[in-house]
Amino acid sequence: MKYFGTDGFRGRANEGLDVEHAYKIGRFVGWYYGARQAKKARVILGKDTRRSSYMFESALVSGLVASGADAYMLHVIPTPGVSFEVVDGAFDCGVMITASHNPYTDNGIKLVNREGFKMDEDVLELIEDYIDGKTEVPLATGDAIGCTVDYMQGRNRYISHLIASCGFSLQGLKIGLDCANGSASSVARPVFDALGAETHVINNAPNGFNINVDCGSTHIDQLQRFVVQNGLDVGFAYDGDADRCLAVDERGHVVDGDLILYVCGCYMAKHGRLAKQTVVPTVMSNFGFFRALDAAGISYEKTAVGDKNVYACMRQNGYTLGISGAWYSIAGSFYFIALALFAKLIRNNMPGDSVPIYLQKRFDTKTSRLYSYAWIVYGFLYIPYQLKTVASIIQIAIPGLNITLAMLIGLTIAVIYTSFSGMRGMSAVGRIVCFGIYILLIAFVLMTLPKFGGFTVMLSELPAEYSSMGNMP
Repeated sequence: MKYFGTDGFRGRANEGLDVEHAYKIGRFVGWYYGARQAKKARVILGKDTRRSSYMFESALVSGLVASGADAYMLHVIPTPGVSFEVVDGAFDCGVMITASHNPYTDNGIKLVNREGFKMDEDVLELIEDYIDGKTEVPLATGDAIGCTVDYMQGRNRYISHLIASCGFSLQGLKIGLDCANGSASSVARPVFDALGAETHVINNAPNGFNINVDCGSTHIDQLQRFVVQNGLDVGFAYDGDADRCLAVDERGHVVDGDLILYVCGCYMAKHGRLAKQTVVPTVMSNFGFFRALDAAGISYEKTAVGDKNVYACMRQNGYTLGISGAWYSIAGSFYFIALALFAKLIRNNMPGDSVPIYLQKRFDTKTSRLYSYAWIVYGFLYIPYQLKTVASIIQIAIPGLNITLAMLIGLTIAVIYTSFSGMRGMSAVGRIVCFGIYILLIAFVLMTLPKFGGFTVMLSELPAEYSSMGNMP
């Protein structure tokens, strides 16, 4: 499609996406779900905290009421809140104004249908035709003109729904939240406070320009330091519209999406809340994750990467828990709730400081030692192959260099990188050193490419199946 991608209509505010686009989207949606069917449409709108979101909200509302629809404004709310309210309030469709994790200069318009899912592509194509002037939509007149409704009660109902869905207490847990100065600023803390947690929040003072700036899930290092410095049990970092999240354990280590999905899936299965005893990961989840699910008796249905594919699978099969891509987005009916469950479980069931210590507490000392020894042996077997590869690249980049010296340089780079990248919280010095090593490696690659005739020639030598997603680990 010309304008709408997997995440809606995105672009720089008033450049790729402008108020005229927003007004026309409102005009068509208001007519399509209303006057076209000889009724008055009810459309709900939410937004994130970008300065331009208020501008686009006004344009969308103007278009909606001009076509005869009533526009219900939720104001600042997470994207899942719009999906929830569309269904809960029996609205014809919903609109979310956000560019997610992108900078404040960007914005976007996401459309959801009456079931709370992404709007069907055939409808989006009709909207694009209207934007391009291929079709016309009549203006409403007289008492057919729509009205606007300040619908703050909808956001309050969403918060109440999240709290009521839990059925447990987080009393005694210290939880850190990084709201990215975005949509989570209005929702996250009330949920965790109501569940009894001792909540510590950062980056929850949006000013229209600071959304996602050195904070949130795209800058997880700030939450890592915050959790460790304040002795918290767990931390969650959201993106701009709070439909994605990363977790941090009590040691400041990032907990990836596979572990979050595993913990939440096990809990929900144990309590009979996991539909069909099945979770929905993507093909990018690792082999160990699938082995762990098998051991826990939980089924899984893998999809291609992308929340669109995860949602489609969940919707078609009635599943309630899935995870999408590298952002580790918990999808389905347990959004914040699943994260709260994770916080409770990570404290109760995995109190160790590391995997070996966890294994020692849950099993025995021999098991934890075996795990550690296995990694040491693995390192001795695997590192020489990696070192030989790096040394070969260095030799090509620096003609005349013997293999011993090349391997020594490669080993030095590896030791420096490992030492600094492993520093708790990643200090400024650590980041600078690691960044410098990245630049050095890129320079080596660029110096090496001409030896093979350039990037294009090198790619032409690769087999066709090299870039196939199905062959990825």
